Amino acid sequence: MDFKKVKPLGNRILVRRSEVTTTKNGIILPESAQEKPRQGEVIAVGPGLPNKKGELISLAVNVGDQVLFSSYSGTELPSGKEDEYLILSEEDILEVLQ
Repeated sequence: MDFKKVKPLGNRILVRRSEVTTTKNGIILPESAQEKPRQGEVIAVGPGLPNKKGELISLAVNVGDQVLFSSYSGTELPSGKEDEYLILSEEDILEVLQ
C-alpha cells in the first residue's frame, strides 16, 4: 500500500512512527523489551471538522511535522514493511516538535 496516497477523513492524521533501537547510553534493546516510540512524522492530514456554523476548522498539524502522541493512541495500519503507520485523531497529538 502506498501511504503517500492515503487521505484521512475528518480530523484524522496519518503518522509514520519513528524508529528507536538504542537507549540514550547506546545500549541496544531487543524488540520485546522496547517501548514503541511515541514520536513520528505526519504523512497525511484530513480536511478537519465543521463547527456549529458549518465552517471547516482545519487541523493544527501539517504534512512533514514531527509530532509527539499519546502512548496507546491511534490505530496501526499493516504496511508489509519495517515502517509502522498509525491513524490518529488530532486530540491524540500532544505537541508538534520544533
